[in-house]
Amino acid sequence: MRAKTFKGGIHPHDHKYLTKDKPIEKLPAPDFVTVHLSQHIGAPANPIVKPGDEVKKGQIIAEPKGFVSIPMHSPISGKVKKIANFPHPTGSTQMALQIENDGKDEWQKEPLEQNDYTKMKPKQIVEKVKKAGICGMGGAGFPTHVKLSPPDDKPIDTVILNGVECEPYLTADHRLMLAQADEIIAGLKMIMKTVSAKRGMIGIEINKPDAIKLMKEKLKSEKDLTLVPLKLRYPQGAEKQLIYAATKRKVPAGGLPMEIGVVVQNVGTAYAVYEAVTSGKPLIDRITTLSGEIVKNPRNLKVPVGTPISDMLDFCEGTKEPIGKLISGGPMMGFALSDMETPVTKTSSGTLFMGEDAVDETPESACLRCGRCVDACPMNLTPTFIAEAVKHEAYEEARKLNCMDCMECGSCAYVCPSHINLVQWIKLGKLEIGKLDN
Repeated sequence: MRAKTFKGGIHPHDHKYLTKDKPIEKLPAPDFVTVHLSQHIGAPANPIVKPGDEVKKGQIIAEPKGFVSIPMHSPISGKVKKIANFPHPTGSTQMALQIENDGKDEWQKEPLEQNDYTKMKPKQIVEKVKKAGICGMGGAGFPTHVKLSPPDDKPIDTVILNGVECEPYLTADHRLMLAQADEIIAGLKMIMKTVSAKRGMIGIEINKPDAIKLMKEKLKSEKDLTLVPLKLRYPQGAEKQLIYAATKRKVPAGGLPMEIGVVVQNVGTAYAVYEAVTSGKPLIDRITTLSGEIVKNPRNLKVPVGTPISDMLDFCEGTKEPIGKLISGGPMMGFALSDMETPVTKTSSGTLFMGEDAVDETPESACLRCGRCVDACPMNLTPTFIAEAVKHEAYEEARKLNCMDCMECGSCAYVCPSHINLVQWIKLGKLEIGKLDN
């Protein structure tokens, strides 16, 4: 099958050699977990426990506020110590519950149900997903039960599982596909059932030949499911780019995939759906990559949500040289952090440690009008014109240049020979345009 792709994008070195052959290892539960109330798009969850309360593993500790929100569950058994602001993987500080581990690992209700999803109605599946607190695990963290509840006037015919993992260094999804292929495929079927889709696809880039081979073998007898090999190109894992590469359908500007009959879910999300529906297990842990050339033993880890980065680094035997930059996520779209106690959230696909030589302090110089940013932009924007408009506080002009359509992938800044901080300027423009609209 011929590999597919989209227009634009770039080809950064993927650095996946550090962990692509490392099987998933289970990290022991830490002494403390910090469970943030906002790990998803939408309203933060509302805590229903208080400091001093004893909690069990899998117990609901925060309830959703509204439809676009999800509950939070305790990843360990122990005692609630604090409800306060703690460092968040986005680089900010946000409200969270800190729980001290009692070492008992006691479940409120151990997930052993073994439900047969084929006998369940779509609404029952969606309700189990909702109760499990599942959100998209590959990016922004959109509540999964919302995606699985499209309006009646938006019929869905195609579900695409995103196994692209195009961010450099990250290999968590790759290793999950190798370890849990059957469960991921079952999760895909569950998602298809909820939205009445007739076609399912799994998109994987060709730098994961073992995952492609395995999935292709697993899907041989599935007439409605196909494997879509994809060329190496960043940001192919972005929803709109993946949809175009797999189906040639274009999501309209400002629109959602459901408007063209498509739902996209990450392979990790599909696995979480499988666990929630078949056994009732809430989303309290995830697979994440800890990597970087300066890390002594980079690994793919299964960790409880709320685990501090410091615990993961200790498990990976620390670093070989001083840390120059700590990034939550990958180097292209991740967030720079300053606190090693920042915890893993449901959307934490990886943590990256870079040496002091990775800190680039090259100043911006004048735009050369070379057009490289335009060629690289996967959204067909003119990044340098948008940045210039923002610099001159011409926010309405930036709006007309479709500033709000930018996905902040960083492709433009990566190729810019003048080292212009294009993404930062565009982010500022989006903030200012948002103020104008309020």
